[in-house]
Amino acid sequence: MGAGDSIDADSRGGRATMRDVAARAGVGLSTVSRVVNGDVNVSAARTLAVEQAIAELGFRRNDSARHLRMGAASSIGLLLESVSDPFFSLINQAVEEVALVRDSLLLSASSHQDAERAKKMVLAFCARRVDGLIITPSEPQEIDYLRAELRAGVRMVFIDRPVPGLDDDDSVATDTVLTDNAGGARTGVEHLIAHGHRRIACFTDRADLFTSHHRILGYRLALEAAGIPFDPALVFSADDVAENFAGPLAAMLAMAQPPTAIFTGNNRSTVAVLRQLVGRPDRPAIVGFDDFELADAMTPGVTVVAQDPLAMGRTAAELLFRRLGGEAGPTQTITLGTTLIRRGSGEQRP
Repeated sequence: MGAGDSIDADSRGGRATMRDVAARAGVGLSTVSRVVNGDVNVSAARTLAVEQAIAELGFRRNDSARHLRMGAASSIGLLLESVSDPFFSLINQAVEEVALVRDSLLLSASSHQDAERAKKMVLAFCARRVDGLIITPSEPQEIDYLRAELRAGVRMVFIDRPVPGLDDDDSVATDTVLTDNAGGARTGVEHLIAHGHRRIACFTDRADLFTSHHRILGYRLALEAAGIPFDPALVFSADDVAENFAGPLAAMLAMAQPPTAIFTGNNRSTVAVLRQLVGRPDRPAIVGFDDFELADAMTPGVTVVAQDPLAMGRTAAELLFRRLGGEAGPTQTITLGTTLIRRGSGEQRP
């Protein structure tokens, strides 16, 4: 901490500096700096004098200036789709833990899949001079403002989905952390096929979302590998899964050859489908992409293809801090695997 470190001093209505504290305490600047930084080798009398002066003047050290001199990140921003979603909440938790270890402040916000809101939040973060950003991009995503901030020196790591077109500038690294969406979905559907199912429905978020697109791809690849014809009548995607799944699901179950199993594309889709199946004696087998709270407490428990949001958050944060620390090199895309968790619903036979 240097001699000019300061912040607002509420007791004076102005700014108290370390010089002010030194003058009030009757000690040198170096003594004030040592006390503020916790040096135990300062005498008890001088420590008390400095602490009293700090209390009287309302002095607070300027952590942003301190981090700048240390070459460390003072703050980073995290923009997620929704911090209320358990998946994104765990990403937030992991990023926060990594930031805490590095003595960096984390600012977080939600975009709610709104591109304009996402832009507003990113620019707000940048206006507050965050050192770096971790972003779950909205879709479709405007890239010009992101490119401008990258070229201005803001480091960015994208999580859960990429931003097409940003990686065409080799001078700026745009690292991305993903889940193996297609591979995980294929594993889940192959699990249903292995238990005798050939009529398998698929319910997801908007089909044009990066994650939904690749999970539907995995669903189709599993069918193709097993020689099962793809039936578009068994696939449904919607913006609002809670509101829009009821009719299509009922129509599928009323078919002459109804699905005997369902693959769901994320935790919200799984919960929406389960709500519609309450009380049905002919409940199909289910495998859902994403684990969720109480999945293991249901009867039968819900078989899931689990992502690792904590690992995703840690990986993204560590990538960002390495870039902030000066690590160069080409853009990295890190894809994390999934885990099939068998709990009963995916092991039912037709």
